[in-house]
Amino acid sequence: MKFTCNQQLLSKALNTVSKAVSVRTTIPILKGILIEASEDGKVKLAASDLDISIEKRIDAKVEKTGSVVVLSKLFVDIIRKLPNEDLLIETTTEENKVTIGCSRSEFVLVGLSPSEFPAFGEEIENAEEISLDKDIYREMIEKTAFSASIDESKGIITGILTEIGQGRMTLAALDGFRMAVRNAECENEQEKKFIISARIMSELAKIIADIDKEEEMNIQVGEKKAAVLFRDTKIVIRLLEGEFIRYKDILPKEHKIRVIAGRADLLEAIERASLLAKEGRNNLVKIRLEDRVLTISSRSDEGNVKEECLITKEGEDLEIGFNSKYISDVMKNIEDEEIVMEFNSNINPCLVKP
Repeated sequence: MKFTCNQQLLSKALNTVSKAVSVRTTIPILKGILIEASEDGKVKLAASDLDISIEKRIDAKVEKTGSVVVLSKLFVDIIRKLPNEDLLIETTTEENKVTIGCSRSEFVLVGLSPSEFPAFGEEIENAEEISLDKDIYREMIEKTAFSASIDESKGIITGILTEIGQGRMTLAALDGFRMAVRNAECENEQEKKFIISARIMSELAKIIADIDKEEEMNIQVGEKKAAVLFRDTKIVIRLLEGEFIRYKDILPKEHKIRVIAGRADLLEAIERASLLAKEGRNNLVKIRLEDRVLTISSRSDEGNVKEECLITKEGEDLEIGFNSKYISDVMKNIEDEEIVMEFNSNINPCLVKP
């Protein structure tokens, strides 16, 4: 194998592909990136941790075809630190030795046999491609991923549900204590429903952010896998199996109290109150709604705090307790200057909306 390519082009592609490299595995090949040079003047880079596989193709001047697997961390660090010039990468006559040449630098790395690399995601049978607005989808992921459970033993609720159909797209995530739902208009009439790990969805959002603006995004959904397709990038993701919780049944259908508050003021007050809440149990802060004032208080062995925010309120007065982190996470994921909070009682969920 022998090819020449631009350092910045290769470094950017490696940054995308390395998101699929397994960091917790004892299998050496899963810590690697497959490099494959082909006759069409393209070099394929691929990585997989068996839950997500990423393949990216870049332009190169290929003098000799071939393939090899290199350990990701070292290879990525080397390429990143080389100057912005053309790189010459080749495998030597010695088995799986990789030479990287640039200007007056030369590295020789020990590679791994590509025959041991896991097969990249097979084609998804009988799957129609769905076209999505990638920027909207990325924003929807970012606005819901924080609510998914990070406890791997919780199964299906470590994922984000995507529902598409009838001109609408919805993403939902929950962890048993809070839930985030984001809706958007969508041109697709074809109905699809799938669940992907929130960890992987967050990586997908980062990849989308690095994709050129003019590129389109398509998704193929099968029974066990989904493929996200761009012009030169393919991502195959293992779906979570099972029935997602009926989130629509959890959403409050009515409210007795409605509050409009300034988002930034409330977030700053919550974060100050949480300084003492963290010393106590479950990051607890108490919120009291009285007339046109929302009072946040917290108490611990270290002291106590009281913060006040001006609000517009409809309905009776109320005192209710929350985990301060849950409230601040919501505030950070809403961009409007004002938020709406709807309550029924101090033992029922609170609904927060832009």
